[in-house]
Amino acid sequence: MQESALHLSDRHFKTIAKLIEGQVGIKLPAGKRLMLEGRLHKRARALNFSGLNEYVDNLFDDGQFDGELTHLIDVVTTNKTDFFREPSHFTFMRDVAVPELLRSRGRSDLKVWSSACSTGMEAYTTAMVLDDMTRSGYRFRFRILGTDISTAVLRLAKTAIYTRDVLAPVPAEFIKRYFLSSRDRTSDEVRVVPELRRATNFMRMNLMDSNYPVDRDVDIIFCRNVLIYFERETQRKVVEQLCSHLRPGGYLMVGHSESMVHSVVPSLKQVQPTVFRI
Repeated sequence: MQESALHLSDRHFKTIAKLIEGQVGIKLPAGKRLMLEGRLHKRARALNFSGLNEYVDNLFDDGQFDGELTHLIDVVTTNKTDFFREPSHFTFMRDVAVPELLRSRGRSDLKVWSSACSTGMEAYTTAMVLDDMTRSGYRFRFRILGTDISTAVLRLAKTAIYTRDVLAPVPAEFIKRYFLSSRDRTSDEVRVVPELRRATNFMRMNLMDSNYPVDRDVDIIFCRNVLIYFERETQRKVVEQLCSHLRPGGYLMVGHSESMVHSVVPSLKQVQPTVFRI
């Protein structure tokens, strides 16, 4: 592409920004323009467009919207994640939340929902912690659901294959117990063990939807580092919708920059700065 073809016109940038906010609730201010252009460049080139503005024109003017929207969302959404990211949440889940849920309900099953699961590391971290608890004497079964709007990251989550370098935050005994090395001695890939993969399910879902195809008796919901991208009213709608899927007494865990949800939904009871209960 020529240099001029690498940039969006003001009109085309505003068009894409409005579309993304309407579809996934994420605002794209002017400061995100270069980021957006950089990410769209690869997609436009793959489709053999002469430039970004031609790509946007085709998206709307030539009736390609439905077929391209999923790819566009994959391009613009941020999917930063790690194993044991914000580890205090997993410590709280192990030491406080799960024992309390089991004690107060006399139940032997738990449902956990990773509502913006990205490549699955949050869901599989949860699975490791819960499985370790069952090995240490707790008696319960668990199911974990991971959802995300990006089909690209969900494909990675379902395969459960990662490069060994991302395992740095994982305790050594967990690496040995929960990951399988490749049969190819030259490969640095590992895969989550089958028993954890069987306990974890993934599906595509948009937090902006008016209804979520998720059970309404979930015990713990993770929604971390997503709400910060939403306007206040969108935050309120999403948090209220998430909480409608929690059992009474269930927990909502948000990112460390998102403790403002208490002011957005005052009915939530704050247990810790980023942990809430209904």
